[in-house]
Amino acid sequence: MRVAGFIDAFNGAIAVVMQWLTLVMVLLGAYNVITRYVGRAIGVSLGGSVYTVLQTYAFDLVFLLAAGWVLRTEGHVRVDIVYSRLRERGKAWVDLLGTVFFLFPFCFMGFTLSLPYVRRSWQHLEVNVNAGNLPIYVMKTVIPIAFALLALQGVSQVIKLVAKLRGVAPTEPPAGRAGTPSGGAGEAPSTGTAGAA
Repeated sequence: MRVAGFIDAFNGAIAVVMQWLTLVMVLLGAYNVITRYVGRAIGVSLGGSVYTVLQTYAFDLVFLLAAGWVLRTEGHVRVDIVYSRLRERGKAWVDLLGTVFFLFPFCFMGFTLSLPYVRRSWQHLEVNVNAGNLPIYVMKTVIPIAFALLALQGVSQVIKLVAKLRGVAPTEPPAGRAGTPSGGAGEAPSTGTAGAA
């Protein structure tokens, strides 16, 4: 459980940074809109593609690097037909098998397939020529890192689910904001009524 706690804390720290980056993204978006309309009204170009690309980069980072924490807080979209009808032990089995047979292969495929893509970008030191030569190769490097972080969080989830199925994991309320979970970092995530497992 200590390993799971460390992984949760690590992805939680990244999520806190992504929260602040979301604010930066919103401010960049507001700046882009204001300068576009004000510049159009006075006939002067006030903005530029650099700020639009930076806003896109910020979104990319938030979307990719916060994925592990979203998994931790069960924030991903779940198409639920049977799951909600299951007891806590049944839900734990579904989550465990889904992580092992779907999440891990997905992360492995995404990681391995993205490496040649990233390697080519670094070989050419790919930049955005329309946005002040902002580096693209650095941003593309985040793709395999994101898959690795998601898989790492999957490891944490497996540890907690196995402990829960063995009856040795304490129950935990649903996690709160990024970086401020309402339960202990190493505790298993609650998927319903406490004590049902």
